[in-house]
Formats: sequence, C-alpha cells, structure tokens
Amino acid sequence: MTTAYISHAACLQHETGKHHPESPQRLYAIEDALIAAGLMDLLDRRDAPRANRQQLCRVHSPAYLENIERQAPQAGLVMLDADTAMGVHSLEAAHRAAGAVIHGVDLVLRGEADTAFCGVRPPGHHAEQNRAMGFCIFNNVAVGAAHALAAGLARVAIVDFDVHHGNGTESIFQNDERVMLCSTFQHPFYPNTPLNRGHKHIIHAPLKAGAYSEAFQQAVQDHWLPALHRFRPQLMLVSAGFDAHFEDDMGQLNLLDSDYYRVTREIMEVAEQHARGRVVSTLEGGYQAQPLGRAAVQHIRALMRLD
Repeated sequence: MTTAYISHAACLQHETGKHHPESPQRLYAIEDALIAAGLMDLLDRRDAPRANRQQLCRVHSPAYLENIERQAPQAGLVMLDADTAMGVHSLEAAHRAAGAVIHGVDLVLRGEADTAFCGVRPPGHHAEQNRAMGFCIFNNVAVGAAHALAAGLARVAIVDFDVHHGNGTESIFQNDERVMLCSTFQHPFYPNTPLNRGHKHIIHAPLKAGAYSEAFQQAVQDHWLPALHRFRPQLMLVSAGFDAHFEDDMGQLNLLDSDYYRVTREIMEVAEQHARGRVVSTLEGGYQAQPLGRAAVQHIRALMRLD
C-alpha cells in the first residue's frame, strides 16, 4: 500500500492563542509519534496546495469567503466565534488544510496513492456553509467530498469518529444523497445540534458519556457498516478526530488506541469492496499530545495495511 502524508508548514503557523487546545503541538505530536514508530520514512510525504475559491465555493458561500478574508488580521488574533481564533497565518493554513484533502482525493483517484492522511490544522467538520465554529474555518472534508463529486464520482462516503458531532458536514450535505455521512459522537454534547432523523444518507450513532470501546464498536457494526455496504461508496473520506480517547479530557468517551486501528481496518474493508481501496483521512480533534500521537499512528498503520 502507498499512503500519502499530506501537510504544510503553514498549518504549524496557525496561531490560536496561549493555552488554546487547538495548537501547533498537535501536529508535532503526530509526526514525532510516526517517526518513533518507524513509519514516517514509509509514507509518501506531500505538500498541501492551496484550495482555490472555486473549490471552496462548492461548500461555502462567496459571501462567507469574503467575510473571512476581510476579518483576517494583520497582527494579533481575531475571534470568529467564542472558540475559533484566526491569526496572521490562519487564512493561509485554512486554505492549505482544505487543499490537502483535495490533493489526497486527486492522488487516490489518479492511482498515485492508495490512501492518504492529511495532517493539517485548522480542523474542519464544524464549519458550516456560512459559519466558522468549533476551531474550524473551512470544512476540509466537505471540500474534498465536493471535489470528488465534481471529478465525476456518484457516491462518496464520509465517516466521522470525532467525540463531537460534525454538524457542519451534515448541514452541507443533508440534502445531497450522493454523500453518505456516518458518525459516532458523544451525545448530548457540543455543538448540541438536533439529531437529523429525516435523511437516510445521514447515519447517526450517538454514544452516551462514559461509553467504552464495546459501545463504539457495536455502533460501527450495527449502524455504519450495513449502511455503507448498501450505499457502495466509490471513495471513503474520514474525519479523523481522536478526542474520544480515554486520555483526552475534551470529552467523556473512553476509546483505546486499538479502537482507532480496528475501525480504520473496517473502513478499509468497505473501501476494498466498493471503492478500489481509496481512502482519504483528515485530522479533526485530539488535544492531548501523547494519546493523539499514539492513536494517529494506529489509524495510519491501518491505512497502510500494516498488522
């Protein structure tokens, strides 16, 4: 298996303020863990290009993009909402984060990589068509899905195992049956959006605070996998949030390192059956350095088909 690792130096320059959990240390933790595990040299490292306006406007409105550009600071920080900070380099980082997923989609569709992991920040799955929130500026995974559809695919699946509900991704695709969204998340919890019950291509598997591996794995088996096999996706995208880990205090779920390996292997098996093995994953949450690094390594090992 050829697995691309897509990132950009701009993602390290995205400043959020002292003590903010969404910090550059997150990417350093993942890369350090990959080096320690002996995996970094086995990955095909790629620089993320910038997402252009046309690519972003497939999921965000032109007015939203213009508003974000107007607010980009020349110094210091601007708060887009109570949680989402934008510094001097943040707009460039956001363009690169969305561009990474686009590049990953292109690589797997052209057969230049089997799978890809986008080690980027800011994350994206809370960003809505006209709203930044929850540390997210552009919805990276949604931009990648829309790019795949524009490239001619008819069915794209997004799976999201972040501790928080990916409200932005859901709102963008809730009326587009070409995209299936399967997600697990702690509920009730931030962002406290109502569960969407009226769309067959939106598959919710909410977990109660305190849930352990068994509940997570059962949700995947009972809800995700049957729906994905019915849908027969031509491409699998992953919103890879690692904040449901038991060592991450952002939430109250109790997943283990091994859960991320197992769920990724199950995603890979769906992709092998229906999508020519094509999987592109992008970083969402995960805020404690050591468990983030370990869990990401397990996820990427599975993308590489390593035992």
